[in-house]
Order: sequence, then structure tokens, then C-alpha cells
Amino acid sequence: MVVPTVGRPSLRATLAALGPDVPVIVVDDRPAGHDGAPLVTPGHVKVVRSGGRGPAAARNAGWRAASTPWVAFLDDDVVPGPGWYEALWKDLAGLSPPVAGSQGRIRVPLPAGRRPTDAERNTAGLAGALWITADIAYRRAALEEVGGFDERFPRAYREDADLALRLTNRGHLLVRGERVTVHPVRDDGFWASVRFQRGNADDALMRRLHGPGWREAIGGARGRLRRHAAATALGLAAAGLGVARLLGARRPDTALPAAVAGAGWAALTAEFAWARIAPGPRTPREVLRMAVTSVLIPPVACAHRLRGEWKVRR
Repeated sequence: MVVPTVGRPSLRATLAALGPDVPVIVVDDRPAGHDGAPLVTPGHVKVVRSGGRGPAAARNAGWRAASTPWVAFLDDDVVPGPGWYEALWKDLAGLSPPVAGSQGRIRVPLPAGRRPTDAERNTAGLAGALWITADIAYRRAALEEVGGFDERFPRAYREDADLALRLTNRGHLLVRGERVTVHPVRDDGFWASVRFQRGNADDALMRRLHGPGWREAIGGARGRLRRHAAATALGLAAAGLGVARLLGARRPDTALPAAVAGAGWAALTAEFAWARIAPGPRTPREVLRMAVTSVLIPPVACAHRLRGEWKVRR
């Protein structure tokens, strides 16, 4: 078992669910010289350090420190279900050599009595996602064949899909097992959805490595980046024309284009906000969060995508 961590308190529940008889390697991926408290783990757990280089590098450090023919990966915010380790053995027993990986089944408990928030729906999407490292086991030989996780992915985002595509492109098979792992929902804060837009930079690397059809290959849906780009362009146009009109002593030739661009931006922003508000609980705090972040997400997403495109082309 390999569990990378940055010291989140949820690690304790993950390790407690595994029990004392399961061989576990915890990879401490906090930066060297960090000011946090020492990582406390049970005595049977082996701890290796990866120097804060991201989850891909941490998982590589973990599986290379192991010697077993199979290496199972768990995130540090999941809770394996009862009998999980025995179920893992059953999932792996008798798999034919072409099978390089076995994914667990993720269950996301949502609150009862109300509709889930935007953040909770995003977490619930993990239940149907393919080849995520929340719970997946790989043959060590397959990891060695492709060099493990690509450490150019600095976040816990797309590095799992990239590895799966590299393996399947070489003729390996990936299957679903029967073991069940619970992924609790958590509140990452008011601005979490804006911070998560950093993943758009990783999407640029995925396109560079696997071509424009990479989303379909992993069973993903097309994102909203094109609509975000349109909203951002209209917003910038409206702002630019408005400034030009002010500087030009309110020249009438810029009034209509500015109004049209502003109306287009408002329409796209309102549609995006409502798409996030409608399926949720619609509490005042949730509506406020969706309204504010829906204004910020399109330009932030575009900025991160441009940053990613610039980086991969260099």
C-alpha cells in the first residue's frame, strides 16, 4: 500500500481503516524544511519522503520503495471499507498478465435531506471516474515499463489519467474490482472552485501528450473552456470599450459595441452561475458563492490554460 500525504488530518482515518496488519508506505510529500508538525503514523507504517514535488513524484517514491509484484495506491482522504484488504486480494487474484491495473469502487456519501452543493457534486463525480488514484492497484512490472507517474503533472489532477492512457496504449488492460472505498466530502473553502482551475494547465499537457481525443479516451465529458473563453473575451471587450469611451470624451461609436459585449458577458456568466446553482441547495451562502465564483472562474480558467500551453510548448 502506498499513501502519499501532505500531512492532512484525514490520513489518520485512512490508516486506521487499513489496520495494523497491512503493509503500508506513507510518502511524506511536504517540502523539505516545512514548519508543520512531524508526521505521526503507527509503528508498522514505513515513511519515505519525496520533498514536496507533488503527488506523482510521491507515488513514484512509494512504489519504488516497495518490493511486491502489485502496488496499491490510496489517497490520504479516503476510508477503505470493512474487509477492504481481503477484497483487494480477491480482486487481484488470478488476473491475467495483460491486466496491469485494478480500480476500486468509490462511494461518496452525500448529505441526506437536501440537495448537494457544487463542491459536494464535484466530489461525487469521483464515484464514476476512471482510473483515479483514490483507490487503484498496479502491477509493479507495468509501472517499471512506463516509468511510473509522469512528474510533470504537479497536482493531484490528470497524472492518474495520463498513466492509464500510457498503459492502455501499450496494450495493457485496466479493470474494476469489487472492493469499496469511501471518499468523504469536505468543504475546501469559499474560493476552492476558483483554485481548482489550475488544473486547466494540466489539460494543456494532456492534449500535448495524448492528442485532442484524450478526454474521450478516459471517458470524460467536454469541459466549458470554450464558453469560458467567450465570456472572458466579451468581458474584456466590454471593459476595454468602456475605458476607450471614457478616454475619448464619451465617443458615441463605442457605446453600442460596449453594450453588446457587456450583455453577452452577462448572459454567459448568468447561464454558468445558474447551471451551478440550480441543482444545489440554493441556500443564501451557496448562491452567493456560486455568483461570485462564476464571475471569476472563466478568466482564471483561461489564464491557467494559456499558462499551460506556453509551458508545454517551451
